[in-house]
Amino acid sequence: MTERTPERTPERTPERSEPRLLVPALLFIALVVAAVASLGTPLITSVATTFHVSLDSAQWALTVALLSGAVATPVLGRLGAGPHRRATILATLAIVVVGSALTVLPLPFAGLLVGRAAQGVGLGLTALMMGVARDHLPEERGTATIALISVVSIIGAGVGYPLTALLAEIGGVRAAYGFGLFVTAVAFLTAWRSIPAAPEGRSAHVTVAGALVLAGGLFLVLFLAGQRSLWSRHLAVAVILAVVAVLLLCVWTASELRSKAPLVDVRAVRHPAVAGANIAMFVGGSGMYLLLTLITRYAQTPHSAGYGFGLTTFVAGLVLVPFSVLGFVAGRLTPRVRTLIDAPVLLAGSAAIVGGGFVLFAAARSNLAELLVAMGVLGFGVGSFSAAMPGVILAVTPKSETSSAMSFNYVVRSVGYSLGSATGGLVLAAGTDTGRLFPNDHAYTTAALFGIAAMAVTALVAAALTRRRPREINPTAAVALAHECLRVGVEPCACRTDPP
Repeated sequence: MTERTPERTPERTPERSEPRLLVPALLFIALVVAAVASLGTPLITSVATTFHVSLDSAQWALTVALLSGAVATPVLGRLGAGPHRRATILATLAIVVVGSALTVLPLPFAGLLVGRAAQGVGLGLTALMMGVARDHLPEERGTATIALISVVSIIGAGVGYPLTALLAEIGGVRAAYGFGLFVTAVAFLTAWRSIPAAPEGRSAHVTVAGALVLAGGLFLVLFLAGQRSLWSRHLAVAVILAVVAVLLLCVWTASELRSKAPLVDVRAVRHPAVAGANIAMFVGGSGMYLLLTLITRYAQTPHSAGYGFGLTTFVAGLVLVPFSVLGFVAGRLTPRVRTLIDAPVLLAGSAAIVGGGFVLFAAARSNLAELLVAMGVLGFGVGSFSAAMPGVILAVTPKSETSSAMSFNYVVRSVGYSLGSATGGLVLAAGTDTGRLFPNDHAYTTAALFGIAAMAVTALVAAALTRRRPREINPTAAVALAHECLRVGVEPCACRTDPP
């Protein structure tokens, strides 16, 4: 009985005091951390020339941010489920601001990598923004806000890409990273003024050993996914590291199942709805990132290759504008459609839309307008998919576990994105003739076929979730069961939503 009153009070307070400030703040912070973490994408060439390193080394300016984000996300998700969520958000943004400052200071390349790693930690804040929205907004508005947070966390790359590329062309790489410092400082001040404290009566405990084991496993998985040369030149080493990664993740899973305070509620992850949603996120994420990579790379390929448009970094960044705009439109529309169509159906439909983008790219890419159309279709599909995904997971997740559950989903997404990037690189490398710098045109078609297959699998997984929904995703029954558990003094179980 003592935990029921704190759960209700914070949900009504923000509605009266500052709803206009809270929602824009949550969206802005999610957008900033996503955009800043992706700053390495358009700046790889500039980093290589500024710091006099190879392109492979400069690639780490992006990779290290994604790695640190994937490692930090589950830890921040667990901390965000406890009473110190506001402090966790502010401390994380402070780390991002310090990291942004390191990227601007005249430090050697190692200093830049440290700063980029600190910036990547901010990726773990997306799930915490969702937890704040679910706790402090009315249900309908909170659902719509969570969907938009999910969308802006993806389109953030498209927002930051053209601007940072332009700044890099005008003032160099330091100017581009200076933009990151400015927006992260604004995000910190926004969070300081707008983020409320977490509801009372919650607790969160992070087992350091478990967090380190998970961090090691995720690091190896993402590292191996991004190091194509390691697989081609040192296959034995790559295989050994892959085995070590699997063992670490297995050890972590076993320890989480025995722990009374797990970093991630693995039992809840085994729920058919949650497991299916994460599978769809993994496979679908790999396909989505694959098409994004293919289109941007194709647009920048010089005419001398026999195809491509030879766009500069800035103009190539503008190709992402349809992706961002239509992604945001889809994110706004999806919560309304969600009142008529179940979230798993939306996932399946969104996967089909992304698959349509692959078909367009495979069949028609002879002029820039066709690439823009394919990018727009991709953006709409990704926006709809991202907005529908939280609905599947949160329908069977208690409010107190929102940050943790969505953090795990975002880790799965990161691994899927890395797999998509690696798959695209491997297929294009296989289609590059000896002595040539650029792959053959048909290699892009082959890669698109892989993407079509991935989105077909995603649609099938989502369709399977639809068939299970009537019994296992029942929010009304979940609330009734939770109240009954509280009445008899038993902790509500996130793994079951149908009444006994």
